[in-house]
Amino acid sequence: MINSTGDQINADLGMWNFGDGVEKKFDSHVRKSVPGYDLSHQLVSLLSDPFIKKGSKIVDLGCSTGTLERILFDRHSKKDPEIIGIDNQSNMIKKAVELSAGYPIKYINEDLTNYKMPKAIDLIISFYTLQFISPAVRQDLVNRIFNSLNWGGGFFLFEKVRAPDARFQDYINHAFMNYKLNNFSANEVIGKANSLIGVLEPFSTLGNTEMLQRAGFKDICTISKFLCFEGFLAIK
Repeated sequence: MINSTGDQINADLGMWNFGDGVEKKFDSHVRKSVPGYDLSHQLVSLLSDPFIKKGSKIVDLGCSTGTLERILFDRHSKKDPEIIGIDNQSNMIKKAVELSAGYPIKYINEDLTNYKMPKAIDLIISFYTLQFISPAVRQDLVNRIFNSLNWGGGFFLFEKVRAPDARFQDYINHAFMNYKLNNFSANEVIGKANSLIGVLEPFSTLGNTEMLQRAGFKDICTISKFLCFEGFLAIK
């Protein structure tokens, strides 16, 4: 059964992916799907200041169309940062390269589970990406993120999160569903939910915090929370 998920993006049951032309509609679609999406980009930009120095290396895991890379370069261009965006979808990388014409940003088409993380990174970002990585290998990726950071480096992790108990989950689901109904039809909201089943696997706030701690992070802070979408800053 093919589901309409909004913005003329179709996906079968449990078959959501970021290929098949999604890059053409991605930025508009995600802004209507994730509360505070643009504000979260602004927060990362503002909070990046202590971490980015002259020649700092910045890596964005799951860069999609490169929006955040361009925001960070515009803010820190005088420091000549080395910015790398990674995404496993070649169509997203192609769109990011197109939109970043004139920017000295490097984009790499690579699966994160296979990506050999460079060393001596000052800032790593995962913006609603780890939730699509299988829980079986997610911890290993976070371990590699920790090991790749310079001491004092930062890791921004933004994820959809599960509530701490069933009552809060019901309340948040209700609010989030009504938020999406401002932008999509009821059939599209259901279609998107069906397409994501088994594809997007969120942890709770505690689950994400414990994952970061197991990797070695001790300094962890929530920097934003919009219903079921949470942003963390972890410092090595």
